[in-house]
Amino acid sequence: MEEIRISPDYNWFRSTVPLKKIIVDDDDSKIWSLYDAGPKSIRCPIIFLPPVSGTAEVFFQQILALTGWGYRVISLQYPVYWDLLEFCDGFRKLLDHLQLDKVHLFGASLGGFLAQKFAECTHKSPRVQSLILCNSFSDTSIFNQTWTANSFWLMPAFMLKKIVLGNFAKGPVDPKMADAIDFMVDRLESLNQSELASRLTLNCQNSYVEPHKIKDLAVTIMDVFDQSALSHEAKEEMYKLYPNARRAHLKTGGNFPYLCRSAEVNLYIQIHLRQFHGTRYAAINPAMVSAEELEVQKSHLMNTEDD
Repeated sequence: MEEIRISPDYNWFRSTVPLKKIIVDDDDSKIWSLYDAGPKSIRCPIIFLPPVSGTAEVFFQQILALTGWGYRVISLQYPVYWDLLEFCDGFRKLLDHLQLDKVHLFGASLGGFLAQKFAECTHKSPRVQSLILCNSFSDTSIFNQTWTANSFWLMPAFMLKKIVLGNFAKGPVDPKMADAIDFMVDRLESLNQSELASRLTLNCQNSYVEPHKIKDLAVTIMDVFDQSALSHEAKEEMYKLYPNARRAHLKTGGNFPYLCRSAEVNLYIQIHLRQFHGTRYAAINPAMVSAEELEVQKSHLMNTEDD
């Protein structure tokens, strides 16, 4: 049941990467929790934003792999924000606090939606260099929950957890996907009522991405061909919204490919970030580039042979 929690990789991650807590708002109860790993000299790191059920730990496999190749990686967990503008303002203050001018964002599900909204909010004074959107969406109306969005704050925690669990895969899945689901259920259990209610509110309150404001960004859309919480229509909408985006398709992986298909996900992230090597927006230590290039080519060849 707890394969990931007791795995050597997870325990190594927990014992070597400290969890930082940062307050950037006037309200002391709004605490950002984050892991910041890799060379601090990098000023344009990749930042990971979790889904409704996730915490900063859910990207531990990306943190371990990418920092091993010389990238600076930040994985974070949001404070309680009830509307998108408030989130964008808080995230901008966090980047200011960390002295980061521009960043690459990897967002999973709600995290991907928030990443797009943040890029849109800051388009006049851009803070986002590129986006990787994993199993994500551009319009909250796909969940048909906009009418309940204003009442999540009233619901008890067990009811909110039931709503989130309703989107997890049903039926038989392979062992790695089952482990990923178990781990996400465990992470979900660690969230309190207001954390969950605020995330569901952001996920469902009536809002959509305005693509003309972020049309010049480099975007990779990552999704899975097997069962996930996203409908086929939602995926098609994303492709239409970003016609020039690179597409990273995984044959399987469910809702949480970054946990159960981490090698493939990490490879796609490396391929996305390679376009910035040698520029001021590189997320990697320049001294590590040639070793990393060789590894990416090797993994790419192995993956093509597997297909």
